[in-house]
Amino acid sequence: MIAVLERERQALAALDADGLIGAAREKDLLCDELAAIGPQVLDGETRSLAETARQLNEVNRRVRNLLAANVAARIEALGGARRMPRATYTPARA
Repeated sequence: MIAVLERERQALAALDADGLIGAAREKDLLCDELAAIGPQVLDGETRSLAETARQLNEVNRRVRNLLAANVAARIEALGGARRMPRATYTPARA
């Protein structure tokens, strides 16, 4: 999982969409496999690795959010501020 998270980080840095999709698929498969292992059977070293994976995943999540916010800001700059739909009143017909 740690290796997959590192590849995901590299794909984020390179803006590699295919790499991100591949990492997401791998993470999903690994999560399914890890779900079969209960936390009660983990030793101290494995718990430490799991914590490292959690931290890496959190860093990657933050980077994704920053990239998405950057793209949203650029799109908004190109198209102007988002406008709320104008509320209109239409009388009901009886």
